[in-house]
Amino acid sequence: MKNNDRLPGPTLIGQVAAYFSWLRCWVCGPLDHYVVPKTQIAGCHATSGSLGNKMVSGTKNYPQGIRFKQRSVSGIIAAMYPSLPKMFHLSQCYPASRSLDVGAILREGFDRKSLGPKIHPGMRVAVGVGSRGITNLAEIVRSVINLLRAYGAEPFIIPAMGSHGGATPSGQQNVLAGFGVTPESTGVSFETSMDVDEIGMFGDSCPVVFSRAALQADAIVIINRIKPHTDFFGKLGSGIQKMLVIGFGKHVGAANAHRVASQLGHEAAIRETAQVILSKVPVLFAVAILEDQHHQTNDLQVIRGDEILQKEDALFLQSQQLLARLPFSNIDLLIVDQLGKEISGSGMDTNVIGRGVFGYISSLRPQGSPEIHISRIFVRDLTPATNGNAIGIGLADFTTTRVVNSIHREYTYTNALTSLGLACAKIPLYFDTDREALERAIDSLICAKDNDLRIVRIRNTLSLAHMLVSERLTVETTPSMPVEIDPTPQALLDADGNFPEL
Repeated sequence: MKNNDRLPGPTLIGQVAAYFSWLRCWVCGPLDHYVVPKTQIAGCHATSGSLGNKMVSGTKNYPQGIRFKQRSVSGIIAAMYPSLPKMFHLSQCYPASRSLDVGAILREGFDRKSLGPKIHPGMRVAVGVGSRGITNLAEIVRSVINLLRAYGAEPFIIPAMGSHGGATPSGQQNVLAGFGVTPESTGVSFETSMDVDEIGMFGDSCPVVFSRAALQADAIVIINRIKPHTDFFGKLGSGIQKMLVIGFGKHVGAANAHRVASQLGHEAAIRETAQVILSKVPVLFAVAILEDQHHQTNDLQVIRGDEILQKEDALFLQSQQLLARLPFSNIDLLIVDQLGKEISGSGMDTNVIGRGVFGYISSLRPQGSPEIHISRIFVRDLTPATNGNAIGIGLADFTTTRVVNSIHREYTYTNALTSLGLACAKIPLYFDTDREALERAIDSLICAKDNDLRIVRIRNTLSLAHMLVSERLTVETTPSMPVEIDPTPQALLDADGNFPEL
């Protein structure tokens, strides 16, 4: 929060109330006197100081699957704003991330696929890199560049990101620079032209286009993460084929693909267009990246060009199992600290929030049987790396004036018009301060008591290993996976009315 957004501290009455709340906690005892049922949580990553199977005295019953750390409680800050529910740190017990040697894995995959003999000295190879915030992306790109150079190739980089970066050469190069992928860090040149050439037809009337700079190369390499897409559901998601169709298609190809997808569906449009491209374009290989629930690299696969259509389906199934999700199916208010294009193509992952890019029902009660229902979403800020592209802000119900003031309209509107997901660019209700936006969001709910509110606060939809949850969720809701909860209550806002660091 900016300094000029800071709010006055609590009143004298609030300070007195805080003192008596502290005194009551000190006299009556800390929160870890509540009953904690016996639980076994295999693979939980933070067991230090937990109560484990110990039974302690008290009256509260917590659901199975929850483990509490043993710490005493200070209710001072929480009492300063008694109308807001207490919050607790929750950690999802995902398996620990793998320790990978990126260079060694890529070399082994390169050799296993016998790619060396396909490269001759002086061969110009276009390496496509996209606009997602992929962990270890710069290291992966450098390793691919070094492999190609070791066999005498002359690689160069093409921003393969459709219309992102405002559909301009400088904008797309700036996106890559935000990930540490620059001419200086890679030692190769960038070809950032948005020009495309027609290479075939999809159906009877839709031209298939491809980056002109890539077509002038002797071979093409694709680097991308495979994961469930935010615009559609099926057996294919965001990955290699999508980058071929939309990323290398630049602005024109992305617009064409989305228009066809609006009639035939995204999966059909991507699959059939990718087949046309692979029959016309010399794709040497692709590097498919899988990330785990901690947003860390889980696996790297080198795939020959003639294997892409077959291999990507199997990798997509793996990516579905690795997708991080919220541990609760019914949430009153989700507070998202940051929205960004590098976080998700839709700013927030629709697989996480349960809202579609083409609109959603703003209902306070679940409609039908959704996997997750969130009544209200409050987005606090944009990420620096999104460069003002606020696509996805329309999936929120509330935001702040600083978010609205930081929106780059050209970047956002270009993205929305290209993808035809106009709802994602609409601006929700916005207020000058976090506290005011929070209060208005809570006022729009129908809970009888503040302590009944189911509130979750996350950093972004990629970072779901740790979050803050309200007391109602710790007491009455059984999470969908093992979690660990620190019993020390946290205030939603600090003494100055700001959100503390998460």
